[in-house]
Amino acid sequence: MSPLTATLIGSTAVLLWATLALFTAWSGAVPPFLLVAICFATATAMIAAKWTADRLRGRGGPVLSRFRVPLGAALFGTAGLFGYHFFYFTALKNAPPVEAGLIAYLWPLLIVLFSALLPGERLRWFHLVGALMGLAGAGLLVTKGGSLDFDARHTLGYLAAMVCALTWSSYSVLSRRFQSVSTDAVGTYCAASAVLGLICHLMLEETVLPSAGIEWLAVFALGLGPVGAAFFTWDIGMKRGHIQVLGAFAYAAPLLSTLLLVAVGIGEATRDLAIACALIVGGALVASKELLTRRRA
Repeated sequence: MSPLTATLIGSTAVLLWATLALFTAWSGAVPPFLLVAICFATATAMIAAKWTADRLRGRGGPVLSRFRVPLGAALFGTAGLFGYHFFYFTALKNAPPVEAGLIAYLWPLLIVLFSALLPGERLRWFHLVGALMGLAGAGLLVTKGGSLDFDARHTLGYLAAMVCALTWSSYSVLSRRFQSVSTDAVGTYCAASAVLGLICHLMLEETVLPSAGIEWLAVFALGLGPVGAAFFTWDIGMKRGHIQVLGAFAYAAPLLSTLLLVAVGIGEATRDLAIACALIVGGALVASKELLTRRRA
């Protein structure tokens, strides 16, 4: 698989993450960790169905055996998937959502920066400029053009948001170190994350299940898309694609999410949205300078 193909596959994760806010809004009052448990269980069932189909066609071994991955990879992947959600929800519970959300969304910029530590990767000025433009655009979307108010009373929440950003950016970049581990291993990470999500739910939350058919459909859509297939395609992009380009392009997720909410009547089109759109799209193009130039040549 060529780096360009892997990058295009990885970019579909960003498109899927753009539906996260909409499907979450439609999922009703399901508490966060229970939602994580159901979504990751759905993702696990999805990959198990794929493995079953492979088995019926004579490709691959028994389904249960394919959940077995090297212990190091299993711990690494579970820490990435579940750790991100754990610290994100901790941040939102202990800090204002605007400030916590913006700190957590430093992860695309950190991916671009951390990629310079990988063998064979070079961090160029246009990668950094593109990521910073994306961050500025995401800041406009999250704050809605307002100001930030960091209060020392919410330090725990801010720290959790920073750990959240570090967790996902580190997981994404270090995935390159596990190139020999099949992307199917993400199915094991999802299964472990579902179990941990259920444990956290039972310890920390009151059970509230979806109360209508549309809410159940939204929950399952989350598990199939932004909290399911997205992690598999992201794994391919991080392992074999252009990491800096994907890092900058990741800022398209909040933009596309906002545009989707506007399209269904939940959000509102504003001047700040137009400016954020220009910054994020422009940043992605700047970060892709080398790739686009190479393709033209």
